[in-house]
Amino acid sequence: MATARAISLRWRLTGAVYLCCTLYLLFQGGKTALMLFVILNVLLLYLALGRLSGIGRVKGERRLGGNAGPHTPVLSAGSKLEVGLDIRIPGFWPVPYVLVQDTLERTGGQPMMFEVSFIPDFRRTGSVHYSTPPLQRGWYTFRKTECVTRDIFGLFEHRGSIDSVQRFTVLPQTVPIRQWNRVERGLKGPYAYAVSNRFSKETTQINGVREYIYGDRLSRIHWNATAKTGEWKSKEFDRESVPRTVIVLDRCGTAYVNADHFELAVSIAASLVEYGIRRETAMGIVSSGATADGFLPRSTAEQRQLILNHLVGVQADGTAGLYRSLRQSPLLIPRGSFVVLVTPHSGEEVVRTMEWLDRSGNTPCLIHLPGEHSRAGTSGWQRMLTARGWPVYNVRTLAELPAALEGGGR
Repeated sequence: MATARAISLRWRLTGAVYLCCTLYLLFQGGKTALMLFVILNVLLLYLALGRLSGIGRVKGERRLGGNAGPHTPVLSAGSKLEVGLDIRIPGFWPVPYVLVQDTLERTGGQPMMFEVSFIPDFRRTGSVHYSTPPLQRGWYTFRKTECVTRDIFGLFEHRGSIDSVQRFTVLPQTVPIRQWNRVERGLKGPYAYAVSNRFSKETTQINGVREYIYGDRLSRIHWNATAKTGEWKSKEFDRESVPRTVIVLDRCGTAYVNADHFELAVSIAASLVEYGIRRETAMGIVSSGATADGFLPRSTAEQRQLILNHLVGVQADGTAGLYRSLRQSPLLIPRGSFVVLVTPHSGEEVVRTMEWLDRSGNTPCLIHLPGEHSRAGTSGWQRMLTARGWPVYNVRTLAELPAALEGGGR
């Protein structure tokens, strides 16, 4: 609105100057008045022809992360994104400079505006580059790119836009976990590694496609894959002895100190998923907040992508406590699973939850996220949990997670 008012004011001012110059020529006359009138008309013609600059038909292409193609880079939270724009302006009218305005929006967040400028070369093309600040986890969208140019006097501006809507995803930050000693030593009960994968009983859940092995039953043949490849392919099934791990992400908003505290929980969950899928462990997740979400344990690459995509958009929007929210999602935790609680809750809330998981035939494990003012050391309720053989890990930062898991916990 303010821009339209400013443009109207400039046109009125230009019309007033033209009227004064015309009256001066009519009533005063002479060479000076004629010269001023001619010069003013030439300038007005230049300003009017500025609409022929071609900026209204500008074309361009955006490059993300330095890629020359359309591929979107994989980003994790805290990363910066390098953005490049190649711009071409059709036409012939001289353009002194171009101001490029790019808008990046995060779902549920405030839009970010980036402004860069360039001087077109003799082919009326140019490139600009800029870098975003560290990005948070979430879904991002680049909106239309606005290109603005002004005349040499800076009186009038002409705009054009590039329809360059582009989307990308910023995954949760993760940390590599080399090994989890408590898991590799094996836990008692259903989460044991005593049975070799080679001799374990297969389930009816298809895990993928493998090469045909002489002696495979006819029912195992994957006919679609065989027809596509021209070679015999067999179905691969999940095995019962593959350990099933379910990560429980606490989304109770009042339990977290601030937004960074919840981001730590999401990053820990994502790191555990990466570790489990890398070791071909059947991974699942329970995430109860405003809605009860989750995925049953599986060990496929598609499962990893599904869980990470879910973690991209989760928020600490839950109102129920950990115990109550978990009791509302019992079907997402198959009996005999290794259940990892990632929560800032403490005391009776955690004890009740782990006791319920134990009664349900699962093996519970706790990754506790102490608050900023929590005292270091093991609390009484944590000593009670470890006395019953349930591992407990206290993690204050994401960098502490690998060392905590490798140490075996308390």
